[in-house]
Amino acid sequence: MFRAGELVKGFRNHTVPRERTALAIWFWEIDRVLLSLIVALMAIGLVAVAAASPVAAIDRSTSTVAVTPLIYFYRQLIWVFIGLPIMLVISMLPRQQARRLAMFLSAFFIVMLLAVPVLGTAVNGAKRWIDLPGFRFQPSEFLKPVYVVSLAWLLSLRERDATLPLIRLTGGVTLLIAVVLMKQPDFGQTVIFLACWSCLLLLSGVPMRVIGILGGLGLAGLVAMYMFYENGRQRINDFLGIGVAQDVGPDQTELAFRTITHGGFTGVGPGGGQHKFRLPEAHTDYIFSVIGEEFGLLACIGIACVYLAIIVRVLLRLLDEDDHFTILAAAGLTTQFGLQAIINMGVNAQIFPSKGMTLPFISYGGSSMLALCIGVGLLLAFTRRNPFMGRHTVVKWSGR
Repeated sequence: MFRAGELVKGFRNHTVPRERTALAIWFWEIDRVLLSLIVALMAIGLVAVAAASPVAAIDRSTSTVAVTPLIYFYRQLIWVFIGLPIMLVISMLPRQQARRLAMFLSAFFIVMLLAVPVLGTAVNGAKRWIDLPGFRFQPSEFLKPVYVVSLAWLLSLRERDATLPLIRLTGGVTLLIAVVLMKQPDFGQTVIFLACWSCLLLLSGVPMRVIGILGGLGLAGLVAMYMFYENGRQRINDFLGIGVAQDVGPDQTELAFRTITHGGFTGVGPGGGQHKFRLPEAHTDYIFSVIGEEFGLLACIGIACVYLAIIVRVLLRLLDEDDHFTILAAAGLTTQFGLQAIINMGVNAQIFPSKGMTLPFISYGGSSMLALCIGVGLLLAFTRRNPFMGRHTVVKWSGR
């Protein structure tokens, strides 16, 4: 009978590559299933952007193609080629270095977010962007994943000292971010930040009394938003059909629902969609409807299953994890990623009012793609582990 030491020795001598370089260690430790699912989403996104690109390329004032019909596909391809190496490099970082990187980026992008009212550029009536030479970026997109990791580290300190005022500290910073986002206005991103903070509070062991109080404050905030926030109230009214004149055409969510159901279960075929030309932002916010029209509801269900598989895979990966920070960080990143996908698909299916939120790795956008690659890179870094050893075993990857 083999002893455990002999079995491990066999793995070390025969299964692990001889060179044992940093790249080889990364290959054996990375969650290759999770990485494959993310790459699959990127590939699906390129096909979807290619289908929606002709719509976005049309000059609405002249009804002619202002540029090459596939211009947005070519641009998205560039962002994928830039973002994928960034994701892989970040996934190679040790957990401590990944945490430090996230905290540094979090501080930087909070400053950038606060600078948006002064330096920002308005697009479609919302001031969310900062223009740089050759690149326009949205600070809130980049802030989401790194801020979640920073929250996870701060809240994990409660395990060492429960008297630290970390709930008030993280709540104050999150509230500041929410106020800045509502002034842009960007209600969808505000919901993401608040939801991630609430989820991490729950996972960090905050008493249910505190969670109940926060839930009540959240409901009060929604009521206040409807009463005093004109943009949000208008979107909700349009969604519910309140106060809409009879001669006014369908709103954005209704157009999206008509588009996504037009193709039936199998779709009208690539390039055959006609309803997509009536959609605003067909290549970003409503790309899920374009997929439904041209590739069918079965394709939409398949994409939803990929997102679900990513969430389940991460949660299964955390079942035997005992580091509190890692659990909070990975769960928070998964919450942010999954909630964004659910909101976008729900808007396209006319379940939620319009939020102006992209579908992760599928919608067109440089800021969205790079920010998601940073977030998934961090997630891959936090879920790495040696497949041949127990989680408490330290492996020396020497040549001996």
